[in-house]
Amino acid sequence: MYTDKKNILQLVALLRAHGIKRIVLCPGSRNIPLVQTLANIPDFTCYPVTDERSAGFFALGLALHGGGPAAVCCTSGTALLNLHPAVAEAYYQQVPLVVISADRPAAWIGQMDGQTLPQPGVFGTLVKKSVSLPEVVSEEDEWYCNRLINEALLELSHHGKGPVHINVPISEPFFLLPVNELPNARVITRYQGLNVYDKDYQPLIDRLNRYQRRMVVVGQMNLIYLFDKRYTKMLYKHFAWFSENISNQTVPGMPIRNIEPLLCSMNQEEQEKMRPELLITYGGHVISKRLKRFLRKHPPVEHWHISPDGEVMDLYGSLTTLIEMDPFEFLEKIAPMMDNRTPDYPRGWEARSKAIPQADFAYSEMSAIGKVIRQLPVPCSLHLANSSTVRYAQLFDVPSEVEILSNRGTNGIEGSLSTAIGYATASDKLNFIIIGDLSFFYDMNALWNSNYGANVRILLLNNEGGEIFHALPGLVLHENARRFVTATHKSSAHAWAEDRGFEYLSAHNDAELDEAVKRFTEPSVTQRPMLLEVFTDKQLDIELLKEYYHSLKK
Repeated sequence: MYTDKKNILQLVALLRAHGIKRIVLCPGSRNIPLVQTLANIPDFTCYPVTDERSAGFFALGLALHGGGPAAVCCTSGTALLNLHPAVAEAYYQQVPLVVISADRPAAWIGQMDGQTLPQPGVFGTLVKKSVSLPEVVSEEDEWYCNRLINEALLELSHHGKGPVHINVPISEPFFLLPVNELPNARVITRYQGLNVYDKDYQPLIDRLNRYQRRMVVVGQMNLIYLFDKRYTKMLYKHFAWFSENISNQTVPGMPIRNIEPLLCSMNQEEQEKMRPELLITYGGHVISKRLKRFLRKHPPVEHWHISPDGEVMDLYGSLTTLIEMDPFEFLEKIAPMMDNRTPDYPRGWEARSKAIPQADFAYSEMSAIGKVIRQLPVPCSLHLANSSTVRYAQLFDVPSEVEILSNRGTNGIEGSLSTAIGYATASDKLNFIIIGDLSFFYDMNALWNSNYGANVRILLLNNEGGEIFHALPGLVLHENARRFVTATHKSSAHAWAEDRGFEYLSAHNDAELDEAVKRFTEPSVTQRPMLLEVFTDKQLDIELLKEYYHSLKK
C-alpha cells in the first residue's frame, strides 16, 4: 500500500500531521513511490496535472482558496524547473506552497545519468526554506530526515507565509509497496508571541502542570538577568535547573553547575531513573558532552526550546515544541500558572549534586584555573578560551557577579585572545583571560596593537601542546603522527609579553603558583597588564583528570 522508503514515509506522515490536505500530482517515474503513497492516504485530496508549469499554478490556486497550504509533487530533472514561475509567484504573493521533488541519488548527479541536475536549492531566494532529505539507512538519518521536514513545513507560515521546497532522493527499486501503515512521526510545533491567557495555549499550560519531572538546561548567554522576585521561588522549586559557567546568572536561583562530575558519578540505571519528562531549554551552546549523551540516551517525553527567533534547535534529538519569545518573559508568565505542588525531582538532583566533592587537584592546569577562579575579585569579566580551558573551568564555581564570555559559536581556537582583548579595551572592569598555549600562540598577534590597557590579566596554561587531543576516547597516536596532531612545541610567552609591556609572572610548581596568583588577582595593581604563564606536564594533567573522574564512580 505504501512505499518502504523511510524518507517518503516520514514526509507523508508529517504532511498529514501539519494539516496539508490538497496535493497536485504530476506524472513521472522517479516520483512513483511518492505518488502511490500519497494517493493511498484518504486524508489527502489529490489532483492529477500533467504539465508541471500549469501544475504549480494550479496548486497556487488551491492554496489561495482558504489560505491553507497546498502541495505539488513532481519527478526529477527539468520537471522541477517548470515549477519555477509558480514558486516565484507564491513567494511574492506570500502563499504557503509545498514543492516536493523526487530526485536521483546524489552520487549520480553530474555523471550524465538521465534526468539529473542539481535540484537542492534550485529556487534560491524564492523559497523560505529548501531542504534535501537523506536516504534513510540509520536511526540518525531518520531523525535528521524528520527534523528537516518539520523545519520546512513550519516555515510555511513563519513570519509571513510563502513557499518551501522539499527534495527527496530516491534509489531503486521504487515500485514496491510493502508497508501497510505510516510511521508515528514526531511533529514539531511552534508557538509565536505566547499569550498565556489565550485558550489556544491552554493545552501547553496543562501539559506543563501534568509533568512532575521537569528540567531546564540553559546554554551560553552573554548577560546577567535578575528575575522578578515575585516569580523566583515559584519557578525555582518546579524545575531541576542546569547551567554552565558560560550561561552566566540567567536562572531564578542557584543552578546545578557541576554537570560533568555529577553525571560521571551515576551509572546508566541511575541516569534512567533521573530522566526528565519535560525538558525546557534556552540560550546557546552547551559544553558538557555527558549532558548531551544523557539527554539523547534518556530522552524526555517533550522538549520545549524557547528563543526569540523560533528557529529549530534539536540538540538532544527530542524537540517537540518551539516557543518564539524571550525566555525570561516566558518563564515569568508561566510562573503564576503552575500548580502549587513542589515536586521531589528537583530536590533529588540537588542532593546528588551536593554529594559530589569539590574538585581538588595537585599542581596542574586544573589547579591553576581553580586557584585563579576562587580568588577572582568582583565584579570582573572572565574570558574562557576554547578547547581544554573552557571545559576545566566548569569544574569550579564562579561567583555570580563575574561576567563570563567565550567564543562558543563555532568553538574554534582562533580569535579567543583577540575577542577578549577587544572586549577589555571597551570595558572599565578587570578582564581575566584563561587560555591554553595553542590558542595563545595561534592568536598572539592580538597583543600586537596599542588599544588595550592595564585592565588585562592573562593566565596562559603552557604544557607544550594540545591537551584536548589526548582526552579523545579511542584515539591512539603513533609516535610519528603525534607532533602533527597535538602541535607539540617548546615556546614560552616570556619575551613576547615583556616586549608588549606586560608584567610577566610564571609558575612551575605549587608554591610559585600560589605566590603568583596573589598578585595576579589583586585588583589594586593596575599599572600594567599582566601575563601569568603556568608550566605543567601534559601527561600529568591528563592522569590527574582521569583519577578525579574515576574517583567519582566508586
